Amino acid sequence: MNKTATDIANPVLDIQKIRADFPLLEREMNGKPIVFLDSAASSQKPRQVIEAMDEYYRQQHANVHRGVYQLSQEATDAFERARELVRAFINAPTDKEIIFTRGTTEGINLVASSFGRQFLREGDEVIVSHLEHHSNIVPWQLICEQQGASLRVIPVTESGEFDMAAFRELLSDRTKIVAVNHVSNALGTVNPVEEIIREAHARDIPVLLDGAQAIPHMKVDVQELDVDFYAFSGHKMLGPTGIGILYGKSKWLEAMPPYHGGGEMIHTVSFEKTTYAELPHKFEAGTPDIAGAVGLGAAVEYMMEIGPDVIGQHEHSLLEYATAQLLEIEGLKIYGTADNKAGVISFLVEDIHPYDLGTLLDKQGIAVRTGHHCAQPLMDRYGIPGTVRASFAVYNNREDVDKLVAGVKRAVNMLR
Repeated sequence: MNKTATDIANPVLDIQKIRADFPLLEREMNGKPIVFLDSAASSQKPRQVIEAMDEYYRQQHANVHRGVYQLSQEATDAFERARELVRAFINAPTDKEIIFTRGTTEGINLVASSFGRQFLREGDEVIVSHLEHHSNIVPWQLICEQQGASLRVIPVTESGEFDMAAFRELLSDRTKIVAVNHVSNALGTVNPVEEIIREAHARDIPVLLDGAQAIPHMKVDVQELDVDFYAFSGHKMLGPTGIGILYGKSKWLEAMPPYHGGGEMIHTVSFEKTTYAELPHKFEAGTPDIAGAVGLGAAVEYMMEIGPDVIGQHEHSLLEYATAQLLEIEGLKIYGTADNKAGVISFLVEDIHPYDLGTLLDKQGIAVRTGHHCAQPLMDRYGIPGTVRASFAVYNNREDVDKLVAGVKRAVNMLR
């Protein structure tokens, strides 16, 4: 098979071999070979992940942590091996700080509820930003309403970057936690989280990072960041849906009350008093998504085999190429023009509604996301109903970009 331009630009990455690992890329959509550019919503899954989950259900399924028989021990080993793979992947100090969740949303809700019940009081403040996904806004609104605290918001510039001077002014003795995303799902902005953490820690304020859009695109080292909480989802990093991770420093997790009650998270139960299990099980009530954890572990292994830095370089080259090509289209405006971006491009073409443009791209076999991207306050900040968002993953190539650009041009000509 002839090498593509992407292969030449990224000699370390065998893009054709990688694409062959993803079964869905072999199908058509509306009679056209599919061009999947919606990985920021949910990435496709390689055969290695699908086969690992299939093997678990066929050969290893039993409940974990509860059986003395061989099958249960094998399932427990597979489940805990996935936890250790994630620990190593993000360089957490101990697997006790790796909590399995249903995804980023549940991880943030866990911290908002448990941290908030323990540490938020009337008059306290929580800082978020104008760039947040609804999942990092609504949970904090809920706990602030319950505790009598208030939400403060970091404004963003026209280019889609934090106003850091405004952030520093928001920090005060009333601030109890800062919760921001590492990478914007709507604009692709890579936020200056190191500076955010440093400024907050100077006042002994903990920081939660929504890492859903960062983990798929770059190396994340929670110890190097010195972050207090880091939440992310399996389904955006080539893994299955319904599984995610909350990393938390032990000192915070030990001080926080449980989020859910039930089996697995207990040490002893009586009608008079219940005592709780040690970390991480204190926050893992009930039978977990064992197959999901196995699939997440397989996704981590897949990404590690390629290398997070290699993935990031590949996606950045696609971002630069796509940005240059799209900007040649008359009337097209990109929202989110920060110098430091991950593989996301949000755009509009003059007065064409994003849904109309997205629908015509769909007819050409091109999958993009249209709408507000669960970031309505950000869309309101720009005075727009939403955008067309193209997002890249390790399995995309320049041919995908070329089809996107040609598809947008064809759609625009039809709608004008």
